[in-house]
Parts: sequence; C-alpha cells; structure tokens
Amino acid sequence: MPPTLASLVQHSALKLTVRAGEDRLDTPVRWAHVSELADPVPYMEGGELLLTTALTLDAEDPEAMRRYVRRLLGAGVVGLGFAVGVNHEAIPAALLEAAREEHLPLLEVPRRTPFLAISKAVSAAIAADQYRAVTAGFEAQRELTRAALAEGPDAVVARLAAHVDGWAALYDTSGTVLAVSPEWAARRAARLTPDVERLRERPAPASAVVGGTDDRVELQSLGTGRRVRGALAVGTGAPLGTAERYAVHSAIALLTLTTERSRSLQAAEQRLGAAVLRMLLAGQPDHARAVAGDLYGGLLDAPFRLLIAEPATTEAAAREGETPLAVFAESLEAAAARAGESVLTVPDGPEGGERLVVLAGDGGAVVTACEAYANREAEETGLVVGLSAPTGPIAASAAYKQAEQALSVARRRGRSLVEHEELAAGSVLPLLADDAVRAFADGLLRALYEHDATGRGDLVASLRAWLSRHGQWDAAAADLGVHRHTLRYRMRRVEEILGRSLDDPDVRMELWLALKATGTGTE
Repeated sequence: MPPTLASLVQHSALKLTVRAGEDRLDTPVRWAHVSELADPVPYMEGGELLLTTALTLDAEDPEAMRRYVRRLLGAGVVGLGFAVGVNHEAIPAALLEAAREEHLPLLEVPRRTPFLAISKAVSAAIAADQYRAVTAGFEAQRELTRAALAEGPDAVVARLAAHVDGWAALYDTSGTVLAVSPEWAARRAARLTPDVERLRERPAPASAVVGGTDDRVELQSLGTGRRVRGALAVGTGAPLGTAERYAVHSAIALLTLTTERSRSLQAAEQRLGAAVLRMLLAGQPDHARAVAGDLYGGLLDAPFRLLIAEPATTEAAAREGETPLAVFAESLEAAAARAGESVLTVPDGPEGGERLVVLAGDGGAVVTACEAYANREAEETGLVVGLSAPTGPIAASAAYKQAEQALSVARRRGRSLVEHEELAAGSVLPLLADDAVRAFADGLLRALYEHDATGRGDLVASLRAWLSRHGQWDAAAADLGVHRHTLRYRMRRVEEILGRSLDDPDVRMELWLALKATGTGTE
C-alpha cells in the first residue's frame, strides 16, 4: 500500500499531531511538497501533502483561510502540514477553523521536525510500496508461467483472477468465452461479447475499459500482429494497482504465446488436411484415413459435407488485413471448437488463399454456422459459398464437383450460399435467370419477334402453343383458335425464318427454354 496520512502520523520520528480532518487520514499520499505561496494550486498535481510555515499567508483572516483551504481541496491536496514555532507558535485559529469546516486533514509539525524529514519518509514509503508491487508482480509472473506450462490457458485465467481479487475471462476471435474464473462471472463475461467484437475491429494491440466504478472491466486484445487472435477481460471493483497490472501484462503475454503456438499447430494441421483432401479427391479414401489418423479420422467415419467459399469480389480478395475468407474460416473453426467437432479447412487456389475448401460433419455446428449465411446477402458477407450434399469418403470427388456447381450458381444469383440439394430438388428454370442465357434467347427468337411486329402473323405465340402441346396440331390449334392448317403454315414459316427443323428434339428444347428465359413461355 502507498503511504497514507495515518502512516505518517504513526511514524515515530516525525512527531506529527492531527488537528483537523481525522476522518480522512486513510487517504494515500502521492508526494510531499513545500510551498509558502499564497496560491500554490498552479503547482499541484493532486494527492500531495502540502507543507508550509505560512510565511506569506494572512493566516489570521478567517475569509482568506477559507478561500485558501477550498483552493487546496479543489486542487486535490490530501493534507496540510503546518510547522509551528517558525512564523507562528501555534496553528492560527482562522486556519484551524477553516480546515475543520472543510474536513481538510491538518497536521501540526513540531519545530524539531524538518520538512525534509517528512519528504524523505514519504519518498521511502513510496519506494518501498513500488518494490513490493514489483516483487509481487514478478511472483505473479512466475506463478502464471508455471500454470501456463503445466495446465494451460484455463489455469492462467484462474490464477489471474485470484491475483487481481476479481474475475477474468478468455475469449476467442468470435467473442465466445473459452475460460472464466470464478464460475460466478460466466454470465457477466458472456454479456461482453459485443465489446469483444468491437475490440476485434481495431488493430492489435487494443484495449478498452467498460462498466462502472463498482464493476470495472478492462479488455485487452491478444495477438502479435495486426489481427486480434482473442481477448482477455479482467473485472475488478477499482482500477488495477502496480502489482495487479504486472499480473495482467504477464497473462496477456502468456495467452498470446499460447494463441500463436496454437496457430502454428493449426498451420501444421492445415497442411496435413490438404494432403488428406487431395487423397480423397484422387479416390484414395483408405490412404486418406491412414494419414488423417486420430486428427481427422472421426470426420471420415460419418457423412460429411464439402463446401467451397470464395470472395464475392476481387476487391474483397485483395483487401489487406482480415479478409472475408479469413474471418469465415475462423468463425467455422470456432464453431467446431465450441461443439467439440473436427473440421478440415484448406486454403485453395493458385496462391493458396483465393478460396477455402472445408470438410465438415453433416448436421454439425460447422454446417449450421455456414447455413446461417443463407439469410444474408453476398455484399454483406463478402463471400459466396457452395455446399455439397451429404457424402462419404468414396464419393468425395463427386461432392467437390457438387460444391463447385452450387458455388457457380450462388455467384450468378448474387447469393452468399447455395446448397447442391437445393438445385437437385428444384427446377432448372431458375437457372435461366442469367444475362448470358437471356442474350442467347433474345438472339434466337429475334427474327420471329421482328416478323410478328410487321403484323403478318403471330409466330411466337403459335410456336409456344405448339411446343406446350408437344407438337399436337389439333390441341395447339384449338388453344390458338385457328385451323390446324393455319398452324402448320406458321410452323413452316418458323422453320424457314430460323433455318432450323422442328423435327429435331434439340431445336425444340432450345426454343422452349428460350421462350421461358424471355418470359414468353408461360401464359
């Protein structure tokens, strides 16, 4: 503890006597300062014990003393030491009365006690307090280091909470609580997720203070680069002291090292995962199982899904810092970690980072997190994702093609996620909603539209009716309200204008799809 007025009064060599402000003697003293100025306030920083002989003070004027005492209190002066037997044989009554009215601690300093002795006592007490704080900080650092090496991050959080006499929590990049101590703080820690997410948006290292005086929480980012790898929250009832600050800084360093070490292991796992994926796609499931071992082996024993994610735009892919692909990968890995699932994530592409291939258990937390993107626009997520149907190791290559097909459709439709099952179970007609398809359809039918625009017949409507009736002349003619010979004539004109035979099923198919794409294939 830093020196207080009470500890100075109890100092046997100083012989100080309390004359006013007895209820404020537990106030810490930051320094002892001597001043004979009538207004020493401009030279005060707050927390000082001011020492004076009242050489220039009008100490007998009650109003002047009230103003003097109030200025001292306004400047944060914690006490006034008045030397008797120098300019005044006793503390002037006006000063004594003003100090008592304002509850300013007033200490009587005997003539035989020089101000220098008081300054030395304060300085020595401050130095001793700092030494204790540094010693306690180093001890906390050793204890936290032992905990990190022997037990891991959870133990570091627990030891830190004990050292700061409060609570502590560790978060991952998504703001999910990974560890908290004591247990009663879990609910309080969970409420800070939005604050952790805001901290993640700032370059590391970053910090923030949230809460009030009774529930003060310091948030510190974890990570050695510009990207935040996690966060540490420390909750206390008051600002941290020197020893507590040492403990917090030690915990940050240890947890950051743990995080970076985990990322190194993750990189090694990623290389192993890339090898496993290549074997699966090459039709070598047995070799893939052997290489995966316990790390990914369980993932290959149950139905899984393959997903492929790419940046929605070239600007998103080239952006520095946290790209949408990196954020997406970390969110999927965090979801897997929370659920205790295995997930295989492999950066893919010519430079190893232009797309992400993920193999995850069907119906698990990773697929659920991925499907959450389905309700968001690609402009919002910065990604497009294709998701395969459930499959197994033998059909991994087919699942990869399914994911690529779904990805292609997602990009054309401007959606952030498309599942292959959605394509297989739906209609082919939505696929016609593409600019290239419309351009082809307009070009194929343009000559018929130009013919009809001259008023010489209704070839487009006749073609639509004939195709919808599968070439049945009587039924199609009845739909149009014309004689079947008229309809036959019109179909010959269609063949002449297009230069194609309607006996060719490919031609009929292309014409029907063209009518659908241009919106003329329905009533």
